[in-house]
Amino acid sequence: MVRANGAVSLRELARVVQTSEVTVRRDVRALEAEGLLDRRHGGAVLPGGFTRESGFPQKSHLATAEKTAIADLAASLVEEGEAVVVGAGTTTQELARRLARIPGLTVVTNSLLVAQALAHANRVEVVMTGGTLRGSNYALVGSGAEQSLQGLRVSRAFLSGSGLTAERGLSTSNMLSASVDRALVQAAAEVVVLADHTKLGTDTMFQTVPTDVITRLVTDDPPPHDDRAATELQALADQGVQITVAGTTGSGSGGPGNGEAVPPGRQPRRDTPLPGQRRTHGGAGPGPGALRGAAPAGALAEQPGERARVADLRRR
Repeated sequence: MVRANGAVSLRELARVVQTSEVTVRRDVRALEAEGLLDRRHGGAVLPGGFTRESGFPQKSHLATAEKTAIADLAASLVEEGEAVVVGAGTTTQELARRLARIPGLTVVTNSLLVAQALAHANRVEVVMTGGTLRGSNYALVGSGAEQSLQGLRVSRAFLSGSGLTAERGLSTSNMLSASVDRALVQAAAEVVVLADHTKLGTDTMFQTVPTDVITRLVTDDPPPHDDRAATELQALADQGVQITVAGTTGSGSGGPGNGEAVPPGRQPRRDTPLPGQRRTHGGAGPGPGALRGAAPAGALAEQPGERARVADLRRR
């Protein structure tokens, strides 16, 4: 199936072979050890190491439940009348669909898919960068895109990528995409990374956002057996990144669904500020541990349709 399609989700594999995702995940891990495929984004892709990148058709079918939950929670961070930048990616495309319901927004993007999702939003202004179209992810890249972002200033940047580690931060497998994402970061006072748990601990060729520049990570709850993702989450939190965890329903990831209790010892963390000064990219922010521009902890869970079911474990 991977050879025929380039990529396949764990959920689809489990359906086809009529077994559990736990069994499929174990088998995929064994096939990866033999070099027959690579595990990526809630599924598997053809092997290729750091240089290979799945195209949009493959990415759009992977970890869909997780991306939806992450997009729901990320959209709740945005207020009416804000100006934000949104980078390219399937998760940011999901976010854009939700931003269309927030009046008075100005959204700057280099993604045709993000712009398309906002095209019919009556009270959202969309500003697109220039640049050269990169067909694999429908994004504008190159010097034209970077130059169009010079002098721009917005409240937040929402970015995704191919991998996220505490050591290097957010990374991607394409040099031109990484360069434009860095320009998007330069335009924002805060940087919000959207990454499902399958990207945690994955490192790719080109660094996009160093860890100390990431203000917040919005992710989903790693399944209990995923020690790599859980370890990476803790390491990111230890470096001062605010961790916001969204719940999924029926995602098959092993995490509790919306409204379900979190098993003891597996409580995800929302808005986890760490002791010490957090650096705000491009400007002065509030004191240590403050949630700059974010809704107060607890307020997110009160909003209609909110999928979060996380506890505030602030370290004081």
